[in-house]
Amino acid sequence: MGVLRRLIFWEFPRGSRGYDVVVLLILAFIFATPKSWFKDQPRPREVVEMVAEAGLRVFYIEPDLIPSGTQQEQWNHAVALLREKPGRQGALVRLEPVFDSEQEIKGYRAFVKP
Repeated sequence: MGVLRRLIFWEFPRGSRGYDVVVLLILAFIFATPKSWFKDQPRPREVVEMVAEAGLRVFYIEPDLIPSGTQQEQWNHAVALLREKPGRQGALVRLEPVFDSEQEIKGYRAFVKP
């Protein structure tokens, strides 16, 4: 029980064998653990349907999918993205950028009238 307590609270003096063993265990965990254990995979770039609002269908568009430019260019690009897949057809009514707390664009909300 004493060894387990010392391991958990890392009560080994620096430079001792116990300290070196704990450091090696930590490094082994970091480099030998499969990525799939953490479910930390890159997010696919996509358009996702959100909850409808006042008779409109709402889609979330990843920011990488709409290049920066004029509002008309962004609008045209959003329309093209929405027409790519079946089930997303309709007239684009509104395109709003979604900002994070630092006022950086996190994505776009596209409001589509069916």
